[in-house]
Amino acid sequence: MAFNHLPAAMHDALGPLSATPVTDSVPMATNHGPGRPPESGDSRPSPGTVLDRLTAGAGRAARITHTEHLPPRAGRHAVWPDRIRPEVINAIQLAGVDHPWAHQAAAAEHALDGESVVIATGTASGKSLAYLAPVLTTLLEGSEAPNGRGSTALYLSPTKALAADQRRAVKALAAPLGNSVRPAVYDGDTPVEEREWVRQYANYVLTNPDMLHRGILPAHPRWSSFLRSLRYVVIDECHTYRGVFGSHVAQVLRRLRRVCARYGSDPVFLLASATAAEPASAAGRLT
Repeated sequence: MAFNHLPAAMHDALGPLSATPVTDSVPMATNHGPGRPPESGDSRPSPGTVLDRLTAGAGRAARITHTEHLPPRAGRHAVWPDRIRPEVINAIQLAGVDHPWAHQAAAAEHALDGESVVIATGTASGKSLAYLAPVLTTLLEGSEAPNGRGSTALYLSPTKALAADQRRAVKALAAPLGNSVRPAVYDGDTPVEEREWVRQYANYVLTNPDMLHRGILPAHPRWSSFLRSLRYVVIDECHTYRGVFGSHVAQVLRRLRRVCARYGSDPVFLLASATAAEPASAAGRLT
């Protein structure tokens, strides 16, 4: 659980991406692959135009205390680690992503090596894909095991809406993989009749820290097969876990690690944030 490799390994891999301004980010699927022509009919206003509109009124202009313009930088492409399954790469390409960014490939490499990693880079720069590539590969390999449930993964988000949105995205991305990846949301809105199926058969469970604290950890014997096979814990928007709330979540995660150890598992933690000031130290404190 050491994050001390992050400043040397991941900072070198990410370079200046952690400071990439939101105004210069573009949709992931339209920015992958050399030679791809720009979309026609793109009438989005420039960042300067948006800023001018925001400052047009006297009331708004008075509330803006500082502006800074950062020039865009060319993205750095890479290749997926050779341990990413070809089926997963094919599914990613079918989603419109021809080549990963360098930080996506580097994060996937750390995850496959069993090293917990935090990904801190701008909005729409592909954080989800950075952890989904190794997670889907592991779930696919686990589904091929002759006996047992196979590998599992747990996704934590600060809101139920984000978990539901991520489930739709994972389901669409993993559609070419068939039944190997079975994502399911487990929260307070999950019908009682569906909860047993999630406990027994889902291998990618999306929930939130409150439900982990209240609904999963106290009932860990019923989750034993899932926890015994738990390989990855994804913590999205990890910058939200700060202050008193963050200290509570940190204790919940320590309980999760202790319960996993009881069942013989030691999951890798994959964290993502677009706004963390010191991602490595924050991730270390949280987990």
